Amino acid sequence: MDLRNLPTVNALSDAVTVCEYNGISIVRIIHEKVEAGISLHGGHLIWFKPAQQDDVIWLSKEAIIDPAKAIRGGIPVCWPWFGKAGNPSHGFARNSQWQLKEHRENENGVIVALGLQDTAQTREIWPYRFDLTITFELGDELKVSLTSTNTDDKAWSYGGALHTYFDIASIRETHLTGMGASYLDGVQGGIACEGGDSLTIDQEVDRVYNAPEAVVTIHDAPRQRQIRVENHGHNAAVIWNPWQALCEGMADMANDSFETMVCVESTIHGEGVTLEPGQSHTLATIISLAAV
Repeated sequence: MDLRNLPTVNALSDAVTVCEYNGISIVRIIHEKVEAGISLHGGHLIWFKPAQQDDVIWLSKEAIIDPAKAIRGGIPVCWPWFGKAGNPSHGFARNSQWQLKEHRENENGVIVALGLQDTAQTREIWPYRFDLTITFELGDELKVSLTSTNTDDKAWSYGGALHTYFDIASIRETHLTGMGASYLDGVQGGIACEGGDSLTIDQEVDRVYNAPEAVVTIHDAPRQRQIRVENHGHNAAVIWNPWQALCEGMADMANDSFETMVCVESTIHGEGVTLEPGQSHTLATIISLAAV
């Protein structure tokens, strides 16, 4: 499955084209500063590679690219809830068809904006009217901004996450800092725990860090780089690696997938954000690289 070299269906500009795979449209960016791909299914960034750099975003080699499935890897949009707070798990946005609203480019990179609005189908799942815009600013760094607007005549609350999968050389030679000390441990049923200021992963990790610093840093030692993850509009940072046993039980992950990925997620957890009619809120993540 080579999504990056699919035939062009529509050329939108010098740097932005549209291609298709299995009925899914992918906005493909090939710019002197960056290469990226964004699926309209899910409003889902599926790869991001700054010029002269290794991939930053991880996509499962076994990912199922199908309109009926969420894509394993990239940056899934969890909305209007996170995890199993509702059905389907992680909400319906990551399985919805988004619309291309805007694309712009200059010498520094490309901006792509997608939109999603409520339908009769979404209101059966979640009985509110809304307008979502996800904006991708792609260049030397990546900024993803998810803006939620209440277009209903009554208040509603939402949660969610930008569920970013990061591509690393080896989980066994990677550590994370900046996530804070206190977390809820999903592996232990969500109990409150205290940790240190550095996290090395050597087993399944599913943690909601509820007092993260402004920047969580992934120290990718074999590639001699740091991946800086700056989050905004969130109240938690989720860190996840399924480790081997869970990978073996997933059809869309190879058994050794856990070796080369880690998730650091900009997350609205718990009671969420309440918006009155006409109000908006933005959840964002800014991803940049630093050499070490």
